[in-house]
Amino acid sequence: MDSHTPFDAPPGKKRFHWKRWLFTILAAPVILFLLYTIIVLNWSYSTGERAGYVQKFSKKGWIVKTWEGELAMVTMPGTSAEKFFFTVRNDSVAMKINSSLGKKVALVYEQHVGIPSTLFGETEYFVEDVKVIE
Repeated sequence: MDSHTPFDAPPGKKRFHWKRWLFTILAAPVILFLLYTIIVLNWSYSTGERAGYVQKFSKKGWIVKTWEGELAMVTMPGTSAEKFFFTVRNDSVAMKINSSLGKKVALVYEQHVGIPSTLFGETEYFVEDVKVIE
């Protein structure tokens, strides 16, 4: 007599592993999303400098705290200022900005396009260094 149950694979045939397939179907999008996020956070679309006066700077965030700021860029006296919104992830750079408030500064930044959420910062411009302009 046959000793296998109806749920066992017949001898010589492979059994279908639905748990493995379900895990693969659910895990693949999560892994791809994490890889995409890591690549976008580490790959810089552009770099540059913006000069002006930091008029707003604060630490924000629900889970990951980042420094968010606003730089007023004035081209000529008497004209309205253009605002440049930026994010700082490094506390030592944030301390440099805090110590240079009220002075004209040049912010060295990297632009990261396509960040999937605001968890890592509210803007796509991440400041890497600060130079005080005399």
